[in-house]
Amino acid sequence: MADALLGPAEIRELAARLGVAPTKRLGQNFVHDPNTVRRIVAAAGLRPDDVVVEVGPGLGSLTLGLVGAAAHVHAVEIDPKLAAELPATVASPRLTVHTADAMRVRAGDFDPAPTMLVANLPYNVAVPVVLHLLAELPTLRGGLVMVQKEVADRLTAAPGSKIYGVPSVKLAWYADARPAGRVPPAVFWPVPNVDSGLVAFTRRPAPPSGNRAAVFAVVDAAFAQRRKTLRAALAGWAGGPDRAERVLVAAGIDPRARGESLSVGEFAAIAAAAGSSPYGGKLSPSGSRREEVNP
Repeated sequence: MADALLGPAEIRELAARLGVAPTKRLGQNFVHDPNTVRRIVAAAGLRPDDVVVEVGPGLGSLTLGLVGAAAHVHAVEIDPKLAAELPATVASPRLTVHTADAMRVRAGDFDPAPTMLVANLPYNVAVPVVLHLLAELPTLRGGLVMVQKEVADRLTAAPGSKIYGVPSVKLAWYADARPAGRVPPAVFWPVPNVDSGLVAFTRRPAPPSGNRAAVFAVVDAAFAQRRKTLRAALAGWAGGPDRAERVLVAAGIDPRARGESLSVGEFAAIAAAAGSSPYGGKLSPSGSRREEVNP
C-alpha cells in the first residue's frame, strides 16, 4: 500500500469516517498532495536501511511514502483516534505506531533505533520537538522536517543575520542545517495562512568545551536582550556586567559584540570560560525547557 498515496478526496473521506476535524491546538494541517509527499521523501535522502521517526503522522499521507523508502518507520502520534487508524491506512510490517507525546519519548521507546527524523511537524511545537529528539536519540544521523516558513528561516539562519537567534544556535549545537525548499499552503487541509519550509539537517559532533545545559543558558541570556552588548545582556547570568566582561575576555569574545554575531562554538567557549573561572556565570539551566535540562 506504500505506493497508494493519499489525495484530497481520500484525506477528506478518511477524516469524515473517523469524525476527525483538524485542530489548531494540536497544530494539525494534513498534507493531501502526493507530489509533495514524494518531494519530501526524495529530499530526505533516505537509505534503504534507515529507520525513520515521524512525528505527527496524522492521517498517514507522509507515512505511506516513508514506508516505501525506509527499512522501518516509527510514527509518533499524540491523537489516540488517529494513532489507532494508522495501521489500517498504512498496512505495512515496516510500521510501528506510538501513541505518545513526541516531547516525552525516549530512546528506549524505539526498536529498531531511529536514524532519521522526517516529519510534517505541528507548527506550535516544531522547534522543541526537533531539539528534544536530537537530544534523546543519539542514533539520529539527520533528518528533514517541514515547519512554518518563518521557523525554517530561523532554524537555518547564520550568525550575523537579523533572524539568527535561540533556535538557530541550539539546532547548530547538534547539527548542520540548511533550507531545503518552500511548500505552498494549497497542499494542506485545512489550508494554513502561511507558507511552509523544509529544513534538512545532518548530525555533527557537539562543540568542544561545553556542557549543553550551560551553553544553552548562555544562549538564552544573550538573546533575551538581543539589542544589548554581551557585556550587558549576560550581566544577570554572570552576576554583574564586570564579571560578564571578564568571562567574555577569557573566552576571546569582544564584550561589545552582540549575541547574533556569535557561532555556537563561541557560545560554548563562553560557558567553558565561566566554568573554569572563579567569577563565572550560572552553570545551571536557565529555564524549564526540556532540551536544556537533559544531560
